[in-house]
Amino acid sequence: MDFSPSERTQALTARLHRFMREEVIPAETVYAAQLTGGADHRQWRQPVIMEQLKARARAEGLWNLFLPDLEGGPGLSNLDYAPLAEIMGHSFIAPEVFNCAAPDSGNMEVLHRYGSPAQRERWLTPLLDGEIRSGFAMTEPEVASSDATNMRATAQVDGDHIVLNGRKWWTTGLGHPHCRFVIFMGLSDEHAEPHRRHSMVICPLDQAGVHIERMLPVFHDYDEPSGHGELSFNNVRLPLGNVILGPGRGFEIAQGRLGPGRVHHCMRALGAAERTLSLLCERAHSRVAFGKPLLRLGGNADIVANLRMAIEQARLLTLKTAWTLDTQGIKAALSLISQIKVVVPAVAQQAADAAIQMHGAAGLSDDVPLTRLFAYARVLRLADGPDEVHRAVVAKLEAKAQLAKGAHA
Repeated sequence: MDFSPSERTQALTARLHRFMREEVIPAETVYAAQLTGGADHRQWRQPVIMEQLKARARAEGLWNLFLPDLEGGPGLSNLDYAPLAEIMGHSFIAPEVFNCAAPDSGNMEVLHRYGSPAQRERWLTPLLDGEIRSGFAMTEPEVASSDATNMRATAQVDGDHIVLNGRKWWTTGLGHPHCRFVIFMGLSDEHAEPHRRHSMVICPLDQAGVHIERMLPVFHDYDEPSGHGELSFNNVRLPLGNVILGPGRGFEIAQGRLGPGRVHHCMRALGAAERTLSLLCERAHSRVAFGKPLLRLGGNADIVANLRMAIEQARLLTLKTAWTLDTQGIKAALSLISQIKVVVPAVAQQAADAAIQMHGAAGLSDDVPLTRLFAYARVLRLADGPDEVHRAVVAKLEAKAQLAKGAHA
């Protein structure tokens, strides 16, 4: 098991670090100033600085780094991409700068791996070019969406059309002014076996019957200009050609989508944790109370040490997951994928909470990005499945593995 970065990754890492340091981090305040600051997504605008940064990143070859195929991206493995995703995680705006933001990256992988030639030409090409953005409509307000088989929204085949009905929410990216479509997951055949009942369908946002009901605040913030929205679908009729891979293949696609995507999420979260720890240490060194730097008061040194160890452990587990995906495939990595999904957001949340405490009242303000970092980590403990579901997966697979060991003892 070798986590050493390849020569290509080392070169990209150096270029990415420089671009982040010279271009992205200094642009964060400009980006924030160019937002409208309102709750009405219809008034949201893409900050001009973002389009400028995207053009520069693409010109420097720092574009679509997540896509493991030379046709649309640089052809990096999951292990190659992992440290690059961590670097991007230092800034909230960085993933979009490099066209590696969720949910677009996951949707691009779906269309690349499972889409028809027509679907790829119509939707994948402009996504790869950064001309449009997209959403993923899966979670529903009426059911416990931690169990995806609960889905009530329907995608019913009617002749040469498929008809969508139902309500979805927490569709990330829905408020972005460049969002043009969502991938809708719905029930197609309730009598089929559980994991053959659902379909994924490309649904343009301007299709008749699609309505954005509202944008949803997270910790009282609307996450402009992307946001998270609630959608209703009322007899939305689409050509069968909009179904990805065919009716009943939704869960098959979801399995392929979520493995690499969770590695991406976790590596970005580790980058956020590193930035948080850096802010914490800077404060602990520079702030003096009772005649001493904060680092030398109470148990603050232990807090720093424990965070350093926790981040290192979480990173190694995530790199092992990426390596296993690359060398053995998603089935072999299932337990590891669930493990990192529990471990990494918890570490990032722990780091943000400690940094807020170290900053005192300033940590609650917008002078430092700690409340947003905390919210980001806390959201990840629900996104792509809550902690409890992933622990259940780990326990189930571990019990099965232990029983197999016993049978061969």
